[in-house]
Amino acid sequence: MSDTRELVLTNIRAALNREGPLPDSVAKSLQGRLTRPRPNLKPAIGADPIAHFIDKLQSVSGKLTRVASIDKVADVVAGHLQSFHLGDAIVVAPDPRLDGIPWSNRLRVERRAAVGDDRLTVTGAYAAVAETGSVVLLSGAESPTTLNFLPDDHLVVVRESQIVAHIEDVWARMRSDKRVMPRTVNFITGPSKTADVEQTIQEGAHGPRRLHVILVAD
Repeated sequence: MSDTRELVLTNIRAALNREGPLPDSVAKSLQGRLTRPRPNLKPAIGADPIAHFIDKLQSVSGKLTRVASIDKVADVVAGHLQSFHLGDAIVVAPDPRLDGIPWSNRLRVERRAAVGDDRLTVTGAYAAVAETGSVVLLSGAESPTTLNFLPDDHLVVVRESQIVAHIEDVWARMRSDKRVMPRTVNFITGPSKTADVEQTIQEGAHGPRRLHVILVAD
């Protein structure tokens, strides 16, 4: 542990009037709250989380295409490239969940992290949230974070079974999976926009100007 971090933690303990390890009773109480978190009030999303997710995504300028199987993803990507005249080069996350996509020989496909001049990336997702229309991506070797923010066009492959109702359900799923917390958890809600300058909407200021979710039926 770094000296700086230890100093910060020491100051926090002092502010809480705590010194040394937590008493067993307090530690067990906190562990119990983490194991069995109490649900808070959640907004209603209706009986169809998938439909709600689609509505919310489109309300924040995200695009969505539904396909019947993973092997149809390549056609959607090719159509997106053609629609926006983006050439034939794509960068795909080295994610095993994307291994079954039969890419066309007319495309130049690379499986790696993104660099500054990449124009379009394709990634998987850990989850999607019906409440907000967000896609959730976890950083790691199979999902480099650069793929989410460097290109102008980000296409995300989501399976219907990955859609959860509320934001809290993402953390519950991670606990259920016994997944080690990644360095970064990105909740991405629509393409990048800002109105910092004269309240004029500018797209692509801090990330992709187009977010396209490809929703795969289970």
